[in-house]
Amino acid sequence: MKNIAPIHPGIVAVSRDCFPLELSLMRKKKIMAQCKEKQVSVTEIDTVIENEQHVLKVLEEIKQKNINCLIIYLGNFGPETPVTMLAQRFNGPVMIVAAAEESKNDLINGRGDAFCGMLNTSYSCGLRKLNPYIPEYPVGIPEDAAFMIKDFLPVARILLSLKRLKIFSFGPRPQDFIACNAPIKPLYDLGVEIMENSELDLYDIYTSASGDARIPGVVKEMEQELGKGNTYPEILPKLAQYEVALVQFLENNTGASDYGIFANKCWPAFEKFFGFVPCYVNSRLASRGIPVSCEVDIYGALSEYILTCATESPATILDINNTVPYDLIEQNKDNVKQYKASDLFMGFHCGNTSACCLVDPKINYQLIMHRLMEPEKIPDITRGTLEGRFIPGDATIFRLQSKADTGIMAYIAQGEVLPIEPGSFGSIGVIGIKEMARFYRHVLIEKRYPHHTAVTFTHSGKILFSALKVLGISDISYNKQKGDLYATENPF
Repeated sequence: MKNIAPIHPGIVAVSRDCFPLELSLMRKKKIMAQCKEKQVSVTEIDTVIENEQHVLKVLEEIKQKNINCLIIYLGNFGPETPVTMLAQRFNGPVMIVAAAEESKNDLINGRGDAFCGMLNTSYSCGLRKLNPYIPEYPVGIPEDAAFMIKDFLPVARILLSLKRLKIFSFGPRPQDFIACNAPIKPLYDLGVEIMENSELDLYDIYTSASGDARIPGVVKEMEQELGKGNTYPEILPKLAQYEVALVQFLENNTGASDYGIFANKCWPAFEKFFGFVPCYVNSRLASRGIPVSCEVDIYGALSEYILTCATESPATILDINNTVPYDLIEQNKDNVKQYKASDLFMGFHCGNTSACCLVDPKINYQLIMHRLMEPEKIPDITRGTLEGRFIPGDATIFRLQSKADTGIMAYIAQGEVLPIEPGSFGSIGVIGIKEMARFYRHVLIEKRYPHHTAVTFTHSGKILFSALKVLGISDISYNKQKGDLYATENPF
């Protein structure tokens, strides 16, 4: 995916001058060997930091080696002043990890005391107001450290991408979608830029793309992707024109940023003037790492993008939509697994989920819009959704959201898409999340979250939680398990 930041991690060892420098060097070499074995690409920084002069030397080496995320390794106790000075002066995500002792046979000259040094380093980070990535248990032998580094890399990718992201919005929110509120101050707090535009701007860039030489090529791509699901081939040129227009606008307007995503008005006036619904185009751009959220949901688009950076796979935005009827559960009792009825819900949207995430995707029309705009008529301007059932497997729902007072909060819950035919329309699937009913009441309702959730079809909670902590977001909710009460939950 080209719309997310590439990561070029580097590792630097540090050594307190009253400990053997060779201990840090030797342990760093072992980590490099473990990273190579686990296919984790990391650049080794030759200089070992013992003092402030070494910090300057390392910063120059980082620049020469094009390193944009940094692992600081305490091979022994470590000098907390130059360590945190490096973290402060390095312009990118920083991870700090420490060495565990490796053998009972080498606890005199081979004892590094990094377990102790990590505490002083953490204290010094607080003095400098730094918030580096520190693993849940940040002390380990080289093999452990290699796994910690592997966990850090997707977190670094999120942090680097957000610093270089611009969100393009088109149009005000539709009436009665005020829940998709978007105070922009928290975006700037996260380092994200935003460019707000009108629906007229969107129509202008679409009409200006008429006759673009790229349109026939995009139509062919669509035909190949859809296969037998190409049920309305006559609307593909319009959809291709819209896709070309959005991509060109992104390229022309990223400005000082490197990456862009969209939050676009998609109804009710859109269909009358454009002559289609934009869902299929939204699905295609999502597969390229460019989420396009519906209904000008700016924080929904940002949530999708964070998921994309975390997983390097397409995300989607869905309504936490409807309950699953008891007779459908009974009919599929073997596929419901360990979930209770109240753990289940249907995730749904008109048709914006990428084709690679759907079973037998096909172009269709938006039934709800058709009721309103073309009642008792053959579908015309309401065509353009991509319908299909989600492929069964792991899933994570996630949302980063501004509060009304411009504070910021987030939730994460892991579950799975179940192999159940929903018997409904749109991009849709039955999703099971343990203790969903309590999560729905005491997080989604209690904290005033909107109906949209970003979804990725994998488990990514660990990455998301770590990234949110480094971003300084303290209000992070998740689905608590039975017996673990929410603060607002009635204990009786």
